[in-house]
This record gives sequence, C-alpha cells and structure tokens, in this order.
Amino acid sequence: MEPHPLPVDEPASRAVPETADDTPRLLARIGARLRHWWWFKGLGTSLFMYVFFQAYLELLHHPLRPVFEMPLTWVDRQVGFQPWALAVYASLWIYVSLPAALAPGFKRLFSLGLHMGCLCGVGLLCYVFWPTAVPPADVDWGLYPGYSLLKGIDPGGNACPSLHVAAALYSAVWLGRELRELRCGLAWHWGNWLWSGLIVFSTLATKQHVLLDVLAGSVLAAVAAALSPGLWRGSHGGGRGRITV
Repeated sequence: MEPHPLPVDEPASRAVPETADDTPRLLARIGARLRHWWWFKGLGTSLFMYVFFQAYLELLHHPLRPVFEMPLTWVDRQVGFQPWALAVYASLWIYVSLPAALAPGFKRLFSLGLHMGCLCGVGLLCYVFWPTAVPPADVDWGLYPGYSLLKGIDPGGNACPSLHVAAALYSAVWLGRELRELRCGLAWHWGNWLWSGLIVFSTLATKQHVLLDVLAGSVLAAVAAALSPGLWRGSHGGGRGRITV
C-alpha cells in the first residue's frame, strides 16, 4: 500500500524566505519529513548503497579490460593534496541520503531511486567497457591513517566519470527541490550548494580523481537531471494540497 504523501502548506512558486520567527515551524516541517516512513527510507537507502558497492568494488578489483590511466591537467597540478578533504569526501554518503530522507511520499522516493540508479548504472557501464584510474600521487599515504584505509578500499580506480561528483551534483538538485517545498531561506540553499561544491573539490584534493573525471561526472549529473521527470514535475505552481511528483 502506498504511503500517503505529506501535506504542503503553500506551493513552491509562492514560497517566501523563512524569518527568525519562522524557524520553529521550519524545523517542525523538516522533522515531519524525516519521520515520515523513516524506516522504509533508511532500509531502501542502505540496500541501494550495498548493491552499488558490490558492483563497484567488483569492477574496481577485477576490471574486464586494460585500465587506462587518466591524464593530468594544469588544474590537477595546481590543486595540491589536502588532508582535511577526506572528511568532506566521506560526507557524500550522508549528503546523498538527504533527498530520500526528506521525500514526502513513495512516488518521490521511487522517482529519486530509479533515476539515481540509472545514473550509477551508466557510470558502472563506463567502468565495464573503459576501466580508468588516476595516476599515482606523490604522497606517502602511510602518514595519514584515514587515507590508508581509503586507498586500501579504493586506490583510485573507476575514475571516469566520477560517480562521487555525479551523485553529489544530482543530489544537490533534488535536495534543492525539497528545500524549496519546505520554504527554506536562502542560507539553506547556499549551504546545499556549498556542501556539494566542497564534495566535488574534495575529489581533486584527495587525489581520488582528476579534472577530466570531475567534468565527465558533472555532465552525467546534468543529463540525469534533465531526463528525470520526477525531479521537475510539480515543482512550480499548483494550489494547496498534497505534494505530487
């Protein structure tokens, strides 16, 4: 049986920024979204990530074709290794969970999961037919315990397109939709894009990707967003009532 979507007080097209006095109501709306079918969202997100990682790691450690080493660009040479970027890089797994956590109903969840699955599927197909890796970085990873763990799992393969970048940018667009429906202020929207932007930068600063990987991942996210009807339908206009997808 399909879970009922949450009601919305005002259409997104007439949304107004929150003021300080509106903060408790905003937090109440966010809390209601987070509690709505929380167990279903949590299980679904966890299962999605588990299946994805099984396929990702299989292709990473057992490539089906010769691995192509991605070339460095001027930007890659200018962006040095940044130890602090590991925390931002790892925060992707929290960030990509937020659109699902804030989804108001099953249809929205299904649309998000379907198109995120297609995005990841295209990336995995690229790794099947064109395995890639980043050049070895001149960094002693043993000096950084967190990086030793990361490099032990993912030494820099499955590079192009960067699914880290694609997932972050695609999630940013979905999360932006939810923030508009929740009538969040500009600070929330700026924070959303700042977080996603830092994740994108972290792929270079951790030396997990090069600029060409980032650009390819950005294009993949843009195409996935453009071909996601559930992302745009119902985001403008309409009267009072239920949120639709």
